[in-house]
Amino acid sequence: MAISTARQGTDQIYRALRADILNAALLPGEAMSEARMAVQFGVSRTPVREAFKRLVEEGFLVVVPQVGTFVAPIDLAAVYDSQFVRETLECRTVSLAAERIDAEGKAALDGLIAQQRMALKAGDRPNFFRLDEAFHTELSRLSGHPLVWSLIESVKAQLDRVRCLSLETPSWSDMIMSQHEEIAACVGAGDAAGAERAMRAHLRTVFDAIEAIARNHVDAFDKGAGGAKH
Repeated sequence: MAISTARQGTDQIYRALRADILNAALLPGEAMSEARMAVQFGVSRTPVREAFKRLVEEGFLVVVPQVGTFVAPIDLAAVYDSQFVRETLECRTVSLAAERIDAEGKAALDGLIAQQRMALKAGDRPNFFRLDEAFHTELSRLSGHPLVWSLIESVKAQLDRVRCLSLETPSWSDMIMSQHEEIAACVGAGDAAGAERAMRAHLRTVFDAIEAIARNHVDAFDKGAGGAKH
């Protein structure tokens, strides 16, 4: 039972810290203290140490010998790799979704679009982005390959960090909304070629913003590994 409780504590701390790193509540370069986190979570240092270890292994934390543990910079090469994965897989899945769409699937997409419009109107940015994820998840399901989105999620963490660093304006969110509406319209109409074109344009719009974000947050990025655009 003690081992199970300790593991649960480690998992909870890991998930909480990982989420804070992804949503930029913990910024690249920020110092991380086992003692401080232990007090914050009300646990001993052992589960915190284990959570730190997992985050180091995943590239979210970095240990500097004789100095300390810090939130790792964003790996720009990994960002571009996730760009390649997303475009390759999502353009194919959205095409398949258009070929296989039925009335139930069209209603599900229309519902997500309506919810995202409401979130945008209310200025509810966290919900807007949650629904963004739900929209892409649903397209993967409609393609007949629901696990594809799980694969994409597993490689896009560094890209999500970039997105949360950016300061999207209302006009940016309006543009994303408009692109989602176009994708949904093409899929709902069974237009596979149009859906693929709309998805490719959507993803490249998002990725084109990376360079500007990297310039504005230069200290947040690790460019040492390279990272030419695909």
